[in-house]
Amino acid sequence: MSIGSTSRRTILKAGGAIAAATLGNRAFAQQALPTGTIRILVGFPPGGGTDIMARYIADKLRERTGSNVIVDNRPGASGSIAIDTLKKSPADGTVLMYGTSATTVALTVTRKTPGFDLEKDLTPIALTGATATAYVVSSTLGVKNLNEYMAWLKKNPGKETFGTTAPGSNTHFFGVLLGQAIATPLEAVAYKGAAPLLGDLFAGHVAAGCGGVTDFLTHHQADKIRIIAVSSPRRLPFAPDLPIVSELGYPSLNYEGFYGFYGPPKMSPAIIDAWNRELSAATESPDLRTKLLNTGLDVRTGTTAEFTNRQSRLVVSFTEMMRKAGFAPE
Repeated sequence: MSIGSTSRRTILKAGGAIAAATLGNRAFAQQALPTGTIRILVGFPPGGGTDIMARYIADKLRERTGSNVIVDNRPGASGSIAIDTLKKSPADGTVLMYGTSATTVALTVTRKTPGFDLEKDLTPIALTGATATAYVVSSTLGVKNLNEYMAWLKKNPGKETFGTTAPGSNTHFFGVLLGQAIATPLEAVAYKGAAPLLGDLFAGHVAAGCGGVTDFLTHHQADKIRIIAVSSPRRLPFAPDLPIVSELGYPSLNYEGFYGFYGPPKMSPAIIDAWNRELSAATESPDLRTKLLNTGLDVRTGTTAEFTNRQSRLVVSFTEMMRKAGFAPE
């Protein structure tokens, strides 16, 4: 037997082993996943970035698992209504929440009694991606960048307000800190998510707004609004034209949040692992990844432990962000 044929057999065996392992992992995940209808809770109204991403993911899960996967919007109270629903849900994996750090971490830090315990009532399952905060202006202003917005503010006293998609979150504090940076105090106006804020921005009822890049990117690209500042520490690979704060001269405003899936408390390790495998694989599938990138999400996946560690680190940095903005837990 020649060395060449031996090498070819070794390669073929190795390839077969990898394929078998991959199929085995997929089969394990499928076996441990719950059957029946799967509900994905979203703490914001239909039409916003969180809702759109959740529906993209639900479509992919239906395709991959054959299960009936529905998105259940529970808007209000900065996302805490969805969290309250989740923590009271069965731990069998049939109810998940597509959550953002603008809700889970922010409510934990900003409220003395948030109504849930981040470590006990929510089970981190799978990271979907990182997201930056964006400050935008209505196209009705005729403003194209931050300097023009600063000039507009000087000419329009009394209009130093901006809508926030989640009061008491990074989409609130980032706007306040931006106002401090440009020496023009900006006052937040609370909205129940991105969809109603976008409606007022389109109509010119509010001059500016602050939310996730995922809420605004497609509308910015359609010239319905203008993104003038982004909190990302680096230019976004899917939208390199967006102005990041470090290049605008305000590197202290860098901030990066996340999106991911949570389950109720007391889920079994087997179900957590199965959902982590399935959600990560679905998220990394080429078509879904492209859709998520196009919404403004910097797609990233990983283990449940990595997701939990990211959340813990963000609690610390968000606490500092709140302090700099001049707020304390209420």
